[in-house]
Amino acid sequence: MSLKRDILIRSSLVYLGILLMGLLIVGKALHLQVFEQDKWGMEENSTIRHKVIEPNRGNIYSSDGRLLAVSVPYYEIRMDFLSESFTREIFDSGVDELSKALSNLFQDRHWSTYKRDLVRARENGNRYFLVKRNVTYTQLQMVKQFPIYKLGKYKAGVIYVQQNKRVRPYGMLAARTVGYTMSGNLNSVVGIEGAYDKELKGVEGYRLMRKIRGDVWMPINDANEIEPNDGYDVVTTIDVDLQDVAENALHNQLLRHGADHGTVVVMEVESGKVRAIANLAMNEEGEYAEEYNFAIGESTEPGSTFKLASMIALLEDGHVQPEDIVDVGDGKIYYYGQKMEDSGGKGMGEITVQRAFEASSNVGISKIVNESYKEKPEQFVNRLYEMGLNRKLGIKIKGEGDPDIKYTDSELWSGVSLPWMAIGYEVRMTPLQILAFYNAVANDGKMVKPIFVEETRAHGKVVEHFDTEVLNNHICSRETLAEIRSMLEGVVESGTAKNLANSNYKIAGKTGTAQLALNKEGYTEALYMASFVGYFPADNPKYSCIVVVNANSKQIYYGNLVAGPIFREITDRIYVREFEMHDSPVILTNEQVLAPYSKSGSSEALEAAFNYLALPLVKEEQSSKWVSTKSTPMGVALSSRAISFELVPNVVDMGLKDALFLLESKGLKVLVDGRGTIRDQSITPGSQVQKGTSIRLNMSIKEG
Repeated sequence: MSLKRDILIRSSLVYLGILLMGLLIVGKALHLQVFEQDKWGMEENSTIRHKVIEPNRGNIYSSDGRLLAVSVPYYEIRMDFLSESFTREIFDSGVDELSKALSNLFQDRHWSTYKRDLVRARENGNRYFLVKRNVTYTQLQMVKQFPIYKLGKYKAGVIYVQQNKRVRPYGMLAARTVGYTMSGNLNSVVGIEGAYDKELKGVEGYRLMRKIRGDVWMPINDANEIEPNDGYDVVTTIDVDLQDVAENALHNQLLRHGADHGTVVVMEVESGKVRAIANLAMNEEGEYAEEYNFAIGESTEPGSTFKLASMIALLEDGHVQPEDIVDVGDGKIYYYGQKMEDSGGKGMGEITVQRAFEASSNVGISKIVNESYKEKPEQFVNRLYEMGLNRKLGIKIKGEGDPDIKYTDSELWSGVSLPWMAIGYEVRMTPLQILAFYNAVANDGKMVKPIFVEETRAHGKVVEHFDTEVLNNHICSRETLAEIRSMLEGVVESGTAKNLANSNYKIAGKTGTAQLALNKEGYTEALYMASFVGYFPADNPKYSCIVVVNANSKQIYYGNLVAGPIFREITDRIYVREFEMHDSPVILTNEQVLAPYSKSGSSEALEAAFNYLALPLVKEEQSSKWVSTKSTPMGVALSSRAISFELVPNVVDMGLKDALFLLESKGLKVLVDGRGTIRDQSITPGSQVQKGTSIRLNMSIKEG
């Protein structure tokens, strides 16, 4: 073998050896990374990234400061057993006492089970061991004083993770309007929670986290890279007491008539502030619950309540005067072979236009409209458009139904469209849109947008105030307005709603009874929609209200008998509590007599006082230590008032003694202005308690 060949062979062997060695090293490295990652702890050098820190979501309040939705903090207790300062000596000396303390507090496991789990986690070097979920703030303060944990987060290796849960202190009251937030990647779209999600949710913060075993992330240190900004609080226009009256009145009437669903909206005439909005529907269990916001979203044929728009158009265009005569004959009329008739099946012969409106004559109103506009039906539709009835209200709460008032060039327009539109068919509007129209009549012709939120606040300070927005300055002339208001009063005084008339205050409004169209073939003979919409006091309107009850399954289905009593119950309650409406001392019937007024406060003290005085008291099955009071025909009703350890309590309507106890027990300094009952507090209820902060209470009686 030549020398050259010998050198070549040796070089090749060396090259192959080095290549083989390199392959072995690469293979071993891959094996360690893939198959022995847990053994060698290489996960500690895995992905590091910024994790989102969720801000505290803002609270939602009623108009008088009561909490309608609040985020209550809950915590997870976790431990890092590889924390450098958390030594074996600290663990061994305190694990028994810590286990016993945890067991005594949570009452979920024997202390020996707690100790076994902690020891096992220590032996495994667990860096994010879960000790307990759903720990309240009060429990957390106690946990921080337990053995080992009282040494602090570094020496104890303890990690407290905050999570927030959304709670409604008043349960399902105005549930669909208050709304909720959706989970996952879906945006919140329901109610005020959805409409003001951006303001409520705040701005996220970020923290540097390390991914350890599995898919568990642990903070690298406790310092936040970017602090979150908490969300704003939202103050709604909802009056809790009036909301409660509206829901109960609606529920009782739905139950009485076996109806499918119904809605009630109460609005302040001048401002457009919605003080109550109730929506109830029968669920699969046969019970009524808030499942859909019918007032905002359900666009249906309104029936006779739409006759107001027809009459305004006729008066504005000069086609009729209230004293003109219309012949309704025997209460039946045919348009292109389709029969229209008045309710009751009896004709009234020749009557005035005003009487036709008050008696809700389908024949009379349709006949006048058809004869006045049949040559130029577009003039009638244009007048409806000028009043703004074809446009959405544009409220911020999502889901508003589309109004549908077709024009004469529509493919759906026919020879019967004009007379049927005149009485509220072949048009579609939502209850809230109808209410806004009637509210404009009460508001001297000015149509305003319904308001559900008054303002947003940050730590008690106003961030943004929402003023009344005018949609139409004049829906008609002043002359027409005066005539139509007289007609609406006549409906209650001598027309279809005379059962609502009373001697204490005047109501103006209109009844409606519409057959429900279930399919394209026509109208069912069995199902109806009963409604009443109006305002009061008629001579100086303060509130407007609409009541709609759908699909009555029993024999009584007229608006005055089904929807009217709900309207009357609500207006009675408003009249009783708002004394500025009274021109003379209030004289109430036996059915209207309410229990004495009582301050809110300690349930135990209230029960003792009422028992001593032998006065009726209505209690919840499980009332809390602190309660709100409300006068009802059955007695003073007590309802639980949520008091949280870490939040500023709501002491409005309480006496000073109870308020001082609650506020001072939380470390607040109380300043009092006046005497009597608390009417306002300077720090918004539901705010985080900051000990040593001063809070001013404004009382019902000012001194000096």
